[in-house]
Amino acid sequence: MLVQDIMQSAVVTTDAHVRLADAYQTMIDHAVRHLPVLDDGALVGVITDRDLRDATSDLHPSPIQAHAPVREAMSADPITAGPLDPVEEAARLLRSKRIGCLPVMEGADLVGIVTVTDLLDAVTRLTGLSKPGGRVAVSLPDEPGQLARLTGRVAEEGADIRSVLSYYEDETRSGPEREPDADEEPPSRLRIILRLDTINVRPIAASLRAEGFDVVWPVEKPGSDT
Repeated sequence: MLVQDIMQSAVVTTDAHVRLADAYQTMIDHAVRHLPVLDDGALVGVITDRDLRDATSDLHPSPIQAHAPVREAMSADPITAGPLDPVEEAARLLRSKRIGCLPVMEGADLVGIVTVTDLLDAVTRLTGLSKPGGRVAVSLPDEPGQLARLTGRVAEEGADIRSVLSYYEDETRSGPEREPDADEEPPSRLRIILRLDTINVRPIAASLRAEGFDVVWPVEKPGSDT
């Protein structure tokens, strides 16, 4: 999934010379919280509802008036994305820079905007949560062929996999019980989250456990064979 697949292409903007009060009214009228700021058609900044509140607050060390121009409260030289950037790169930028939006630029042209809400919507689509289904979580060694073995076994159970997500587990908790040698690298393990087309995932989990897979979810019931 690329930025162009999730961005809002009808971008509401404001001008650097517009009054802060008018920019705030634009946010209200269009139900948005982020406005790219243009000057002679070129992107020069971003202003958010929080910027407006902070800049005009009496608690600010040097508050400015609501009739001041947007350029006095905007964040200049904003971080941007391109339409062909991967969604995960946009998410990394938003998280690492602690910002709420990325104007999307194609050359010198503003063609869209991506917000944290857009990324949350993308996660919903990527994980298949828009359709009913169930979830199975498995801890796998980070070795070639392990994921293929897992998905193949699930397919043999007749389940359709709607999405596959993975992340590295905390190795201090997921490694072997014995203490590793000082110069020994602890084995890496992956947590695999499978979203399936059925809510009846316990029989599948039982079959995976019987094959030796470390099924983390659904949790095995005490005293149950499944």
